[in-house]
Parts: sequence; C-alpha cells; structure tokens
Amino acid sequence: MKTAGAKFVQAILGAFAIALTVSIASPAAAQDRYAAFVMDARTNEVLLEDQADEVRFPASLTKMMTLYMLFEALERDDLSMNTRLTASRNATRQPASRLGLRCTRRRGCDSLTVEQAINALAIQSANDVATVVAERLGGTEARFAANMTARARELGMTETRFANASGLPDSRHRTTARDMAILAQALWRDFPEHYEVFQRTSFSWRGRAIRGHNRLLGTVDGVDGIKTGYTRASGFNLATMAERNGQRVIVVVLGGETSAARDAQVAYLVEGAYEEYARRADPNAAQFASMPGRRLDVQLAPGVLQAQASARPLPPSSPYDVYQGMVIETLAPVRAPIDEPIAQGDEGEISTEESE
Repeated sequence: MKTAGAKFVQAILGAFAIALTVSIASPAAAQDRYAAFVMDARTNEVLLEDQADEVRFPASLTKMMTLYMLFEALERDDLSMNTRLTASRNATRQPASRLGLRCTRRRGCDSLTVEQAINALAIQSANDVATVVAERLGGTEARFAANMTARARELGMTETRFANASGLPDSRHRTTARDMAILAQALWRDFPEHYEVFQRTSFSWRGRAIRGHNRLLGTVDGVDGIKTGYTRASGFNLATMAERNGQRVIVVVLGGETSAARDAQVAYLVEGAYEEYARRADPNAAQFASMPGRRLDVQLAPGVLQAQASARPLPPSSPYDVYQGMVIETLAPVRAPIDEPIAQGDEGEISTEESE
C-alpha cells in the first residue's frame, strides 16, 4: 500500500505532466526564468546546478532574508518575541498576500508581536508584515533593503540585491538559485532555534487559521521547509530542505510555470539527491561514487518535451519516460487543479487553492 506521501508525489506528477504540455507553447518564457541548484547542506557539495548563477527574481524568497535580519535582531536583544511592532499606513497599503493590518482614525494602526510577525512572514508570506519589520529595523524599507543586501554579501550571496523586504516586483531586485541555497543554509545553520517555523503549515491570527503554501511539507519524506514565492516576473519559486538518515540537502527551483510543476520538480530533485547517496553507499556502484564531478542524474531543463537517453538505461517495459534527462513516471492524468496566471503582486490572492 502506498503511503500518503507517495500518493501525493504521484498525484502531483500527474499535474506536472499536464503542466509540461501547457508549457510547451511558451518555452522561451520558461527558459528565461528557470534555474535549479542542489547541494549538501553539511558538506557544501554541489549535486546539481542548472543555470544556478543566472540572475532571477526571488519573489517571496526575499522574506527568508527579512527573517534572517529579524532573527539577528532577536539574537542581539534589540527585540524580544513579545515586542510589539506597529504598522504604518505605508505597510497597510502593500498588495497581497497580506495579513490585513489596518490603520483607522478611531483605533490607530494595528500592531502584532515579533512572534506573530515571524509566523506571518514564514507561513503566510505577508507583504504588509514584511514592511512593518523593515521599517522597525531599518527606519525605512529602502534603508532596510540596503542592509539586507550588505548582509547577503557577507553571507556569500554575491549576485543578490534586495530592493524591498517582501519580494514585490522591482527591476533592481535580483538573486540566483545558488544564492538562495546559501541563504537557506544560513538560516538552518545560524538559527536552529528558529528554523522550526519553516516546518509549520498554519498559524492562528485573530481567531482564524491561516494556511501556508509549501505543499511538500508532510508529503515528501524529510522535507522540513523552507519558502515559496511567486510573481509574474519570477514564476513559481521554492527553496526547500530535507533530511534523511543524517544527510541534509538543499534544493532550489526558480521559475516554475505553475506551482504544480515547481513542486514536482523539487520533489524529484530531493528524491534524486537521496538516490545518489544510496548509489554511493552501494559497494557495487563504487566506481560511480569515485568519478570526479559526478552529479545527479535527475535534471529538468526548461523547454519542450524531449526524449533523451537516461544515464541509467531503463528496460523496454519500464513504466517510465525521460524528460530531458529526468526520469519520470508515466501516469494517467489526474484531475488536479492547474494554477492559472495570478494577478500581479507577491503570489497574489489565489482563490481557495493557494495564496503563497
């Protein structure tokens, strides 16, 4: 009997197959946005890189850096988890997704605690809260963004520049898949006491439960974070981490055409990383483990569907196909919703399905 996680991966792959058919019509757009990077979080070994140093828009992956700066402020005792942050009118005017902070003449402006802000950033990806945090820590969001960029450089994120705290569209805002992996690793390494927030799937705000958007949590074995993102310019992004048997991997995929395609690609790269570890542990595969510069077999390049020879030939009767070097199961299409283009703004308000 298949586990719930296996059923999820199978279902999402069916949706992915449909998404691939849709994306064939516009390969240029996918080519301009797609990038992927896989690394071992403990050894820094790069397992896969595909356009990993090409400049991309981070969208709400930006909030990973906003959270890093907030965690540092907590570590310095500049703030506590119970410190209240008051919204400005500027913050309340940020587009979706948002927590819904308001300013009224009668009651003034809403406030929330640092702990609530952390949940809203990591789980809901609230743009209004990102601005609240930026204005509290930097005085202005522009100054905070400059501080974010400077700190990113210190972490080794050489190709990243932040123009705001949320990831809302800005032509100056940029990053790479490699830089986002470095940031994910830094959050896990530097703030283990706070990292668990990325494992949460919901939080409570004013009596209502607000769901997160990382659908791999609890469905792909070992996945324990970290952040999704979307704007029209960026496509669907996800930086994630997983741990199995003491081996932790970081997977970043940028520029997915739909959230289903993005999730399927990330799930395959996670599985591919652990298959690579298993091959290395197999004494019969020792010759492969010793090959210098060996990388993952599972790799998805953007563009049109194309049959290629797999690095590990499959028997003629195998229920698998090859998509540009990535082995995928041949599944009957599932009637799962495929994400439609979303209104401009950080990951939009995506009906009842998702509001990343």
